[in-house]
Amino acid sequence: MKRAIYIILSAVAVMCCLGAHGRTSSNKTDVAINLNIFNGLFKELQMNYVDSIDAEKTVRDAIDAMLGQIDPYTEYYPASEQESFESLASGEFSGIGSYLMQRNGHVELSEPQWGAPARNAGIRHGDIIVAIDGDTVPDGFTSSDATKLLRGQAGTKVRLTVRRPFVSDSIIDVEIVRGKIRTEPVPYYGMLNDTVGYIKLTTFNERSAADVKDALLALKKNPRFGGLVLDLRDNGGGLLESAVQILGYFLPKGTEVLRTRYRDKDNEKVYKTTHRPIDTEVPMAVLTNGYTASSSEIVSGALQDLDRAVIVGERSFGKGLVQSSRPLPYNGILKVTVARYYIPSGRLIQAIDYSHRNPDGSVARIPDSLTNVFHTLAGREVRDGGGITPDIKVQHPTHTQLTYTVVADMWDYDFANRFAATHQVDTAHPELFVVNDTIFNEFKSFINPDKFKYDRLWESGLKVLKEAAESEGYMNDSVSAQFDRLESMLKRDLDQDFETNKESLLQILDSQLASRFFDDGELIRRTLDADPDVQAALGVLRSSDEYKKLLSPAPAAD
Repeated sequence: MKRAIYIILSAVAVMCCLGAHGRTSSNKTDVAINLNIFNGLFKELQMNYVDSIDAEKTVRDAIDAMLGQIDPYTEYYPASEQESFESLASGEFSGIGSYLMQRNGHVELSEPQWGAPARNAGIRHGDIIVAIDGDTVPDGFTSSDATKLLRGQAGTKVRLTVRRPFVSDSIIDVEIVRGKIRTEPVPYYGMLNDTVGYIKLTTFNERSAADVKDALLALKKNPRFGGLVLDLRDNGGGLLESAVQILGYFLPKGTEVLRTRYRDKDNEKVYKTTHRPIDTEVPMAVLTNGYTASSSEIVSGALQDLDRAVIVGERSFGKGLVQSSRPLPYNGILKVTVARYYIPSGRLIQAIDYSHRNPDGSVARIPDSLTNVFHTLAGREVRDGGGITPDIKVQHPTHTQLTYTVVADMWDYDFANRFAATHQVDTAHPELFVVNDTIFNEFKSFINPDKFKYDRLWESGLKVLKEAAESEGYMNDSVSAQFDRLESMLKRDLDQDFETNKESLLQILDSQLASRFFDDGELIRRTLDADPDVQAALGVLRSSDEYKKLLSPAPAAD
């Protein structure tokens, strides 16, 4: 019954947003009428409903329902979540500096950050929280519950009791002094070879532009520096202004890189680079994937539209919407979509039109057939409506069912925790740490065959084929014998499957094991030699002719 009340209030809240007849309304009278309906209905329920109603939760449900009709980027932050909102822009928050993971009925400390209080106090991956400040955590304790207790002002203390897997004296007390936790926008930069530099940019916050500038200037000190790979993969964006600043390092001063257009079609804002560039000539490759979004797409899209860089990898996410924050009563904040952005060719790269919904309320990507052709500064064809399509598309190896199971069921994670508890590693020389055959065989021995369950694709395919043969009347003794023969030919033991997938498993293990001993920069550096996107970028930057060809328009057909 209470759920029905939430649904009613949610529906009224949506009416307040859309107008009394489900239409978008700018009529102040309609807005006032609907707000009065909402206030009156809520008041009557509070005064007369047979059970008590949680006012805060009910109104929050109504707010979430209303915002759910718009887009996923328009969000409400009450006063209690203001720190979370501010940390998005600043890249800072106060706490212990460790991710939390809910698993097997417990809350685990996962990935304590390098240099953060948790790591400095001795917290390790996989430590299970038993008590906080002497209070044993109750049944049903969640990662959200733990977050509320572990965050706090820098300089304050919190005492954790944890159970550490794979050690004999497993109950450990740790006192942690909370501190300012910073998101590093550039966790790594360096030279990929003698001439090509690399910068990994993970977010666009208040420090991103300065950190990219420092990295670029450091790379340029190398007298042989002659190419740059800017890695924007998995970068979900952030501050628009930070993206414009970074573009200014590679483009002439005064170059238009972006236009934002608001609900009033005549209202738009033009963004141009405002400072002296650092390097407008060095050949560039920008790496993108399906998680490259928002400000990352402004940077990659503008560099593509202005023929300043080659885009390498996978198509980006496709977020062409701009958000702004608005203060609300009682210290709340509304992050609201206020505009769409258009990159220099004039295209909007938004992949989903949230203003048009299917009858069931769902939304879908704009099909490629409905996108439009635009042109770069040099005349190359580019398209709108679906993210940034790379100039060089890179095919990535697909994971087998076995490697998927290793990661999904966290066998690699648990093995790395045991390895860290039972082995010493020379952390001063990370280049000496290699996942060799000894470690690989140790991992295979760690796997419990009775608990390691995975469906081989051929088994499910063969089962479907058998069922089809039986239903069609083709199954007889001869055909059944052939099926049995095929099954015996395909069937392999678990050890053989691990050997077949050895190369992929070694990369997975290296990533997990190295994260126990080395910082984020080293983790990135270790992956670059085997990274297909990086190697494709290096290939095009090595060839001046191919680079120029990719940035030139295709010859006209006869």
